[in-house]
Amino acid sequence: MQLPDEFKQKYEKLLGQNDSQKFFAAIDGKKVSGFRLNPLKDNYQDVSYDLNKKVPFTENGYYGKISGNDIEWLSGYVYSQDPSAMFPAEASQVTRGQKVLDLCAAPGGKSTALAAKLDNQGVLVANEISTSRAKKLRENLEKWGASNVLITNESPGKLVANFKNYFDVILVDAPCSGEGMFRKDPDAMKYWSQGYVLTCQNRQKEILHSAYQMLVPGGKLVYSTCTYSPEEDEQIVEWLVDRYQMQVLPINAQSGMSQGRPEWTKSNLNAVKDTVRFWFQNGVGEGQYVAVLLKNELAKVDDNKCKKKRKNKKKNASNIVRLNKEEKDLIDQQIDDFNLPTSLKDWPKKALIRNEHVFVSAIDPEDLENIHIVSNGVELGIMKKKRFEPGQQLAQVLGQLPQEKKVELGQEEFQKYLHGEAIKVESTLKGFVLVSYKNKVFSFGKLGGDKILKNYYPKGLRK
Repeated sequence: MQLPDEFKQKYEKLLGQNDSQKFFAAIDGKKVSGFRLNPLKDNYQDVSYDLNKKVPFTENGYYGKISGNDIEWLSGYVYSQDPSAMFPAEASQVTRGQKVLDLCAAPGGKSTALAAKLDNQGVLVANEISTSRAKKLRENLEKWGASNVLITNESPGKLVANFKNYFDVILVDAPCSGEGMFRKDPDAMKYWSQGYVLTCQNRQKEILHSAYQMLVPGGKLVYSTCTYSPEEDEQIVEWLVDRYQMQVLPINAQSGMSQGRPEWTKSNLNAVKDTVRFWFQNGVGEGQYVAVLLKNELAKVDDNKCKKKRKNKKKNASNIVRLNKEEKDLIDQQIDDFNLPTSLKDWPKKALIRNEHVFVSAIDPEDLENIHIVSNGVELGIMKKKRFEPGQQLAQVLGQLPQEKKVELGQEEFQKYLHGEAIKVESTLKGFVLVSYKNKVFSFGKLGGDKILKNYYPKGLRK
C-alpha cells in the first residue's frame, strides 16, 4: 500500500524507526471483521453465526463476517461492526434510564449499542448532520427495534437550544482524518494531508463545544475517533481539560489497547495515559482512539436554557394531535392480538398523529423546537381513510417478544417475499400478521380468506 510520504515521515518521528515500520506493515495486513448481537430481540443468541470467537471487552461482540442478505441482519438480530469501534459505547457505561446523546451517529453502530444498554428505558437521541446518512441511521435503528430513540438531522450547534444541560452521557465519535481506516478503506489515503488533520481538529473542537453545553454537570463525555493523529486525539483531550476543566476518567484497558501518549500533548498532560488507542498491529481491529471525560459537577449552569413560553404551534408540534376514540379503536383492532412490549402497552394514552402517521414519541414534540426530526419514538403505522395499517418499525419492535400471530416462511418463500411477491401460505390467521423466517420477525403481511399473504415489506427494503 502506497502511504503518503508526509504521513510516513510524521509517524517515523512520532514512533521511532522500529515501531513505525511495524505500524506501516500492519496497514498492509488483513482487516478484521466483527458483529454484535442485539439483546433486545427475542431469543437473540439463536443465530447462524459462529459465537466462539468473542470480542473480549464487550458482552455481545464477536469476530466474523455477516451478510446484509441474511435474516439476522434484516430482522435486526445482528449489526456488522469493526471490533475496535465497539469499544466507545462500551466505555460509556450507559445504564438504564439515562438520557444519552450520540452526536455524530451514522450509520448507527454506536447508537444501536447504546440503545441495547438503555433497554427501552430513558432516552437516546441519535443525531446525524448529513441528510443521506441520517436516512441510513434511521433504517439501522428501526431494525434494532428500540422504542426510546429520537433521531435528528441537525448541526450540533442547533441542538443546544433544546438540550442545554440535558444529557447524562454524550458520545462524540468525531469526523476525523481517518488514518485508522487506511487498511479497511485505502481511498481514505487520497484525502489525507497534515492540513486536513488540522481542519478536522478545528471541526472537532466546534462539535465538542456544543456537546459540552448539552452535558449535565457530573455527566460523561465519551470522545472517540478512527484516527491515530495526536492533533485529533491527545491534543483534543488536552484542550477539553484546559478549556472546560474536564476530568479524564480512567479506562479499564484490556489486551490490545495501548495507553495515550502524554509526550504527544503540548503540555505533557499525564492524564492522557488514561485514554486508549487501538493500533492495527495490536490485532483487535481497525484504528480507534477513546477517551472518557467528566464534566465538573460545579460547572456553571445557564438557568435560562429553555424556559420559553410555549406557543400554540411550534415547528415540530404543528399538525400533531392526539388520537380520537374512533382512531384508537381502528388501531386496536389491528394490534390488540400482538404481544406488546412494556414500552408500548399504554400506547392509547401516548399515541400522536401527524399527517396520517401514528407514533408514540420518545420525547414530547413540544419540547423539540426548530430542529429537523427524522424519527421520534415508534411509528405504529399509518391511518388511511377509516382504516389503520401497521408499519415496518412496529414489526421490528414486536420482534422483541414471542408472538403467536405470525406466519413462518420457508427459504424459497422468504426470498420471494423479500422481492415483494405475495405468497400462498397454509394458515388459519386473518388480517395483519407478522412475517418471520427462521423464527425472526422482519415484516408485516396481511392474510385474507384465500390464504394469500399480501406483501407489506417496504419497497425501499426489497431485494
